[in-house]
Amino acid sequence: MKWAEISIQTSHEATEAVANIFHDLGASGVVIEDPELINSYRRSGTWDYCDIPEETETEVVTIKAYLPVDELLDDKLRVFEESVNRLHEHNLDKGRGCINCREVQEEDWASSWKEYFHPVRISEHIVIKPSWEDYVPLTDDIVIELDPGMAFGTGTHHTTSMCIRCLEESIKPGNIVFDVGTGSGILAVAAAKLGAAHVQAVDLDPVAVRVARENAVVNQVTATIEITQGDLLTGVNGKADVIVANIIADIIIKMLPDVRTRLAADGLFIASGIISERLSDVTAALIDNGFAVDKVIEEGGWVAIVAGSDSR
Repeated sequence: MKWAEISIQTSHEATEAVANIFHDLGASGVVIEDPELINSYRRSGTWDYCDIPEETETEVVTIKAYLPVDELLDDKLRVFEESVNRLHEHNLDKGRGCINCREVQEEDWASSWKEYFHPVRISEHIVIKPSWEDYVPLTDDIVIELDPGMAFGTGTHHTTSMCIRCLEESIKPGNIVFDVGTGSGILAVAAAKLGAAHVQAVDLDPVAVRVARENAVVNQVTATIEITQGDLLTGVNGKADVIVANIIADIIIKMLPDVRTRLAADGLFIASGIISERLSDVTAALIDNGFAVDKVIEEGGWVAIVAGSDSR
């Protein structure tokens, strides 16, 4: 199948807004090439090996999304450009705003980014290891083998790593966990390896569902994880002790009423994919929907929130 890779050079402050535009056009996720993030991993020593040069132009963020090449593509490109050009109406700087489009084959898309993905320690115990690289674990390491393929989520972005650290602090043995918008399945696999009894992972994108299932097999957690195609929480059953969603602020706000009904009385909701500027919006929506904010983590201009029922 042919896909169109749509890329734009934008600013840090417009990153979430651009991701939201792509989402509205039907993209199941975005690739964010943030030079500040790459530099931080190079300097931190969390990558065992890296031959990527130091980035010098750190103000330009490149965001990519993939849309099928069909009769709707031209209209989607027009809408995308118009929406980007209106970002100033929301007091957002679009940055360079340079938009490019090129056709890619499925196999090219699935493998072109691999040079950026190396073993990385995400938390005290969790290490993300690409399936094609070697890693010698320490005694207490929990190693997650990952091949994101055409799905989204390598664990190296601030939003995903913050979610993993929150899961490590929150999950208790025997917990039921819902992973909403699972992408590559990384958060679901992490939850299972941290001791969850059952994980329901859901994604609207059938490619993500397939990749997440493959990663569950590689990590030997298929007995714990159930992965289905669905729209947010419409794809899960029952109630969870922990619900995690690494999406974007507007979608998190939209799903909060459903989160409230799907969360156990003493359960926790972990949300990320939120730029720092939207923290107040999400916090206000949480309070309006009967949540109390337990914890806020901010890293690299992104925020993760842990919240529970205000009636606990």
